[in-house]
Parts: sequence; C-alpha cells; structure tokens
Amino acid sequence: MPVNPPSAPSKELHVFPNPAPERDYVIQFQIPEFTCHCPLTGQPDFAHFVIDMVADKLCVELKSLKMYMWSFRNEGAFHEKVTNDILSKIVATTNPRYARITARWYVRGGIYTNVIAEHRKRGWKGDAVVPAPHLPHATGL
Repeated sequence: MPVNPPSAPSKELHVFPNPAPERDYVIQFQIPEFTCHCPLTGQPDFAHFVIDMVADKLCVELKSLKMYMWSFRNEGAFHEKVTNDILSKIVATTNPRYARITARWYVRGGIYTNVIAEHRKRGWKGDAVVPAPHLPHATGL
C-alpha cells in the first residue's frame, strides 16, 4: 500500500469556520459528474448538481464534499430522495442561513428531470442574493 492511499468515498462532511460570518455571500459548488443508480433497474443515473449556500458560522470543506458526493456512486436512489438527502446532510452539518440544491438529471427513458430543494434558516430574511435557477430546456443534443 502506498504511504498515502488514494481517497475513498465517505459519508462525512468536514467544515471550517466561515471567514466572513458578518456578511451574506453566496458559495456555489458545481458537481457535473454525480452518479448513482436507479433502485428499480440498477441502471446508472448521472446528474449535474449545483449547490448554492449562504453560510452562517461554518463552511463545507471541498475535498470532503467531493468524497461525500462520490459515496452515492454505488447506491440506488430516486432522484428526489438523493437530492433531498444531500440537502439535509449539508443543513445538518453546517446550519447555513440558506441552501439550495439544483440537480439536473440526464435523460432516462426519454425524460429529463430537474429537482430543486431549498432550506432557509428560520428568521433569515436575506437579500435577493441567490437568484432562482434559470434552467434551459433540455434538447437531447
């Protein structure tokens, strides 16, 4: 085994202190190569995830987010469930002021699916700093 073995999938998310907790600002993660598989057919599913968040006291550490997203690769999950599960994990780990996940699932059975899930911390008003996603129509091209 190498001294530093390669990274492996993990269900852990690591955090670090927000360097500017006095300010609302948007952190956006784009994960264009998300994979899991259909729990009914076992066929692979692919998605492009966009995570927008306004952190409060904690931010998500990038490598742990990558390993967390990778952990779904061998799991069967419906689009709606996996999208909401990921949002719930981010909220439970960081307690953000705001978080939204936009999951754009690639075509399966001739149907594109987009799942958008949001969390807003109770009492947080926030400016319109996080515009709603404007998704182009999928064409199959």
